[in-house]
Amino acid sequence: MKNLNLDYLQTFIAVIRHGSFSAAAEQLDISQPAVSQQIRQLERSLGAPLVERVGRKARATAAGQELLGHAGQIEAAVEAAVAAVERRAGSTSGRVRLGTGATACIFLLPAVLKDLRRRYPGLEITVSTGNTADIAKALEDNLLDVGLVTMPVSGRMFDITPVLDDEFVLLAPPDMGLPARITAAALADKPVLLFEPGGNTRRLADEWFARAGVRLAPVMSLGSVEAIKEMVGAGLGCAILPGMAVQGKLKGGMRAQALSPRLHRRLAVVIRRDKRLHAGLADVVRSLKALGKAV
Repeated sequence: MKNLNLDYLQTFIAVIRHGSFSAAAEQLDISQPAVSQQIRQLERSLGAPLVERVGRKARATAAGQELLGHAGQIEAAVEAAVAAVERRAGSTSGRVRLGTGATACIFLLPAVLKDLRRRYPGLEITVSTGNTADIAKALEDNLLDVGLVTMPVSGRMFDITPVLDDEFVLLAPPDMGLPARITAAALADKPVLLFEPGGNTRRLADEWFARAGVRLAPVMSLGSVEAIKEMVGAGLGCAILPGMAVQGKLKGGMRAQALSPRLHRRLAVVIRRDKRLHAGLADVVRSLKALGKAV
């Protein structure tokens, strides 16, 4: 009889999601050799190769795709069993898989996770970062339990709760000459840094320029808000960033100014309507939905 180790299954899912053994190792907080060993043991147990390398990319074989298609159902069944035991035991434990954007992960989640950790030390929370589309797909496939994402997000299977609005600002180095009113036209001839394409945050900025008839070619596109702030601090240009990322005292004399017209993004908590909420997951969802009141 074939044996399926659930930890090895999680490692396999992480390798395919991230496209590399090293990225999976970083997410799972284990060594790359350990990832390789777990994949080999899973393949040996199931009697089929599951991962193949195409260039530098790790992809699922045909057998791996079959396993991936069942992974969500397997995890759902395990979660249901754990939830049933927890209800009998009357304790809050288990695992919650949360997906969000990198900016929210840095500037919103620490306080929430610290409070949850204090109240429920037995609750294991794993956090994955990505754009809205990737997180929505992972929620749909039951590879994540709950998402905190930038709207819009759609899907009849989802329960979507807007929780807070985050206004964009312009972050500029101290020596950049800028008018008091920051319009798209005022930035047309300035070196502007933006988030990398593909996510809703970049799409909102592009649409803001497009509505003013400005076709902007950013001097640089980056995937990290902290990297963008460092580039601005180095004098490489100005940047349109979510307001939550530039709160408090700014180093190096950088300054933040409001945009005109104002631009904001709306963050929402997203979960499958048919998701079984064990006690720990239910409290994580409540805590995320309360973010708007806390900010």
